[in-house]
Amino acid sequence: MSKDTLAQTIGHRILLRRKQLGYTQEQAAEKAGLSHQFFSTVETGRKNIRADSIIKVARALEVSTDYLLLGSVNQVDINNINESLSQLNGIELHCLEEIVKNYLKALEHNNTRRL
Repeated sequence: MSKDTLAQTIGHRILLRRKQLGYTQEQAAEKAGLSHQFFSTVETGRKNIRADSIIKVARALEVSTDYLLLGSVNQVDINNINESLSQLNGIELHCLEEIVKNYLKALEHNNTRRL
């Protein structure tokens, strides 16, 4: 993967996660302690991100650096999900379980159709 393609891929993951959290670029940049202009250029892949900045962005977006850099989930990501799940009562947790099951079935169905 070229340096430019990697920057774009990382930027795209940052963009998707920021949108999942409902943050504007300004809000995400502020949470990360970075300028809005720098955050914007990283998110669009026009600028490479240094290690110290990727750590700040990962913390601000509540994901692991592994996810932003590699697209893979690690224990940090799992712990974040577990923390969210621990706040649900029994009924809410079982409702979410059904949602997850249906989501996985839909993914499986879509993947089968593409083959």
